Amino acid sequence: MKKIAWLGCAHIHTPHFTELVKNEPAVEVVGVWDHDSERAAKTAEKLGTPVIRNLATVWNDSSIGAVIICSETDRHAELIIPAAQAGKDIYAEKPIGCHAEDARKMAAAVAQAGVRFHTGYFRRGLPIDLFVKKLIDEGTLGKITRVRYNNCHSGSLGGWFDTDWRWMADPVQAGCGAFGDLGTHVLDIVMWWLGQPEQVTADVEVVTGRYGDCDETGEALLRFPNGTLATLSAAWVDCACPVTLTVSGTEGHVTVMNDQLYLTCEKLGADGSQPWTALPPAEPAGFPLFLEYLAGRQNAEKLVTVQEAAARNIVMDALYQAAATHSWIRI
Repeated sequence: MKKIAWLGCAHIHTPHFTELVKNEPAVEVVGVWDHDSERAAKTAEKLGTPVIRNLATVWNDSSIGAVIICSETDRHAELIIPAAQAGKDIYAEKPIGCHAEDARKMAAAVAQAGVRFHTGYFRRGLPIDLFVKKLIDEGTLGKITRVRYNNCHSGSLGGWFDTDWRWMADPVQAGCGAFGDLGTHVLDIVMWWLGQPEQVTADVEVVTGRYGDCDETGEALLRFPNGTLATLSAAWVDCACPVTLTVSGTEGHVTVMNDQLYLTCEKLGADGSQPWTALPPAEPAGFPLFLEYLAGRQNAEKLVTVQEAAARNIVMDALYQAAATHSWIRI
């Protein structure tokens, strides 16, 4: 059985993650720490485990093989770096840091320690995203000219961040607002498909003002070295987001609408008139993949590397700089 420690209970995904851990017999949570003792106690009670009062007990306990970090983003460095130095495998909720420099420092510490790292890019396991990656990797769509990926919900409209998760709408603690929070998922996928962009620009906006000057919507434009252009949107103020993805190539086109993929590609005999249903099965990704890894059912090669996590943080930081300066930023 793999022994782990839970460090930080701030993230909105914490309740769901605790349920997943409780249902994984191969993993034992030996304790929960949070700078907020009341919050730590609530999560520890749910997991049936003690509250950790001193982080040194985690770093010094060689029987603890991994840590789950769901703290506020601005506290990641004070948890990830010592965890790596103590030889613990790490799951840290995205983004890895508030800014590019934070991400670089944490990535360097993890790489130097040689421990495994993973973060919550769950879209990598979705059938549509896996299928499009295969089409791109195999050249089925020809040269990719344009990609557009939208990831929007109604969090601000519904007051999701009014109480327990208020810090997530505070850019000082979260490192970003809506655009960074949701946009990092689609940024990850586009970089997973296309690699590193060379130049980026963006704009972010406050819409309702419910969370002060925290951005609630944003758009980005990324240029890749081969000339492919990608646009990303992310927001907490959309009452609907029916069209999530378009991928345009010289020999094929993909549209995803209402979670149905429409493919136009002569090579595959697809004319785009009906949903394309020949998709691969879903794969473990995000937090469930880390549990699978801890339980020995998945190898480490499928984990998001700390270098990948840092690269997304660096690009997102550049997008916010571009929005602030109304300019293009070279990566």
